[in-house]
Amino acid sequence: MPSVEGSKTAAPGPADPASVREGRALPAEAPLQAMAEDGPSSPGSAIGSDFLHLDIGEAPPGGRTAWLADRLRAAIADGRLPVGARLPASRVLAAELRVTRGVVTEAYRRLAESGQIAGRGRLGTVVVAAPAGPRDRAPRETAPPSATATAAAIAPATQREPGSASAIFETAGREDVVDSLRTLPCRIDLSPGVPDLAAFPRAAWLRAERAVLAEATPADFGYGDPQGAPALRRAVVGWLARNRGIRADPDEVIVVAGVAQALSLLGRLLREEGVDRIAVEDPGSLGGREQLAYGGHTIVPVPVDEGGLDVDALRAGGARAVVLTPAHQFPTGAVLDGRRRGSLLTWAAEGGLVIEDDYDAEHRYDRPPVPALRSLMPEGVCYTGSVSKLLAPALRIGWLLVPPDRHDAAVSAKRYADLGNGTLTQLVLARLMDSGELERHLRHVRLRHRKRRDMMLRAIETRLPGARVHGAAAGLHLTVTFDDRDGRDDQYGDLSDVRLATDALALGVKTHPLSWHRITPGPPGLVLGYAAGPAHEIDEGIALIGAALRGRRSATLL
Repeated sequence: MPSVEGSKTAAPGPADPASVREGRALPAEAPLQAMAEDGPSSPGSAIGSDFLHLDIGEAPPGGRTAWLADRLRAAIADGRLPVGARLPASRVLAAELRVTRGVVTEAYRRLAESGQIAGRGRLGTVVVAAPAGPRDRAPRETAPPSATATAAAIAPATQREPGSASAIFETAGREDVVDSLRTLPCRIDLSPGVPDLAAFPRAAWLRAERAVLAEATPADFGYGDPQGAPALRRAVVGWLARNRGIRADPDEVIVVAGVAQALSLLGRLLREEGVDRIAVEDPGSLGGREQLAYGGHTIVPVPVDEGGLDVDALRAGGARAVVLTPAHQFPTGAVLDGRRRGSLLTWAAEGGLVIEDDYDAEHRYDRPPVPALRSLMPEGVCYTGSVSKLLAPALRIGWLLVPPDRHDAAVSAKRYADLGNGTLTQLVLARLMDSGELERHLRHVRLRHRKRRDMMLRAIETRLPGARVHGAAAGLHLTVTFDDRDGRDDQYGDLSDVRLATDALALGVKTHPLSWHRITPGPPGLVLGYAAGPAHEIDEGIALIGAALRGRRSATLL
């Protein structure tokens, strides 16, 4: 995607604690932005612009960039800046407002990160996306609200109408609860499971799409192979060999509509084999186990600790199949250790079936890659992955490898499910994989994700003292628990993570309570995604969660 005008002047960098303003870490490598926050105009002056009737005199001291970004977001939300509208050149708007150009370019960059504007070459910077409907956005606070103020703000939320937006956290047993939360508007989205969608390689995708259309034969526009386009299956084999250590033949690969469909197809096969009990990790993915339960399976929880899945407990549970995330366990981030890997593969060799969900193994920061279980025992492991965490969930493309004795049945199940994925999209993805563009994209987003991860870790240390962080070495999320490991038994009291997440949502921050992903009780916690939203919102979001936590404790003590 063409860069937004002037964005190079505000490249994200390591946070400088000395330059934290308005509860957000200012990049240390952005001297122009730091200068711009003060600006050349004198305090109290009222310098305006015809564009949106902007009056720089309304901006708080030291907060002109955030003020301008918020005014532009509001104009996009209420329709004053519709999709396709062109924004003034940064030099022009900066001159009208009498601020340095860095104020405008940084505000534009923030909107570009959230996917609302984009550079269009000679067309300039234009609006490319708007919210589904107008919604108010409160001005950002210059400091986190006090515990007393937060307790007062959230106290009415303890008596919510069943159909209200905040009451969604109380309905974890409802099958569409994750989808309902996903579509709920909020100020700051720290939900797990979503990559940096603003970083989608639009230009590379468009080039590949044009090349595919230029070379496509009439047959490519017909019904394709239900197993998947041969070009994509070959590309997936190369990708898995390079990135996950898996050796496979293209004929072994089945292209599916994401991991969710892979679980659905495997569940159908297992039911036909008489297997109606499937073991899952506890805690583990709420969406994954709901997918299996919808297929009629009984779910058998198996505990997870720092070493990953407890294989001894798996044996004791008696299930003949298990779904697990061994490379980066969701949501704890644990890696299945060497001893348990060996024990699990022994269990598989004795007749058990391992379903390996390799949902985000490419995203790692502080440790070397962990080999996929499938690379060690192809005949006992069903392997599934997708591009949902690598590119975008909207593509609905993944892959499934099954042992040879189940391959034909899996292909038949896919055929009768949907006749196969769309061929043209598969061919575009294959070209991205074969050309090296996908690897380049991965290297790019790793840097972005790591910086955001580091920002969230610093924010948690500052804003959530005593919280324990899990799974920060890889992935797109981390988990915090509140379990009084520091010896202060009254620090968190009888904390409910569902109520904490509800209170955070009331303050404009969306996240997942850890108990959503548990089957058996455990310490309260939150699952926090750091990849999807703009980096500058992470510190503010954690600060608001901290305020909700203090407010929850204050409300409990009253």
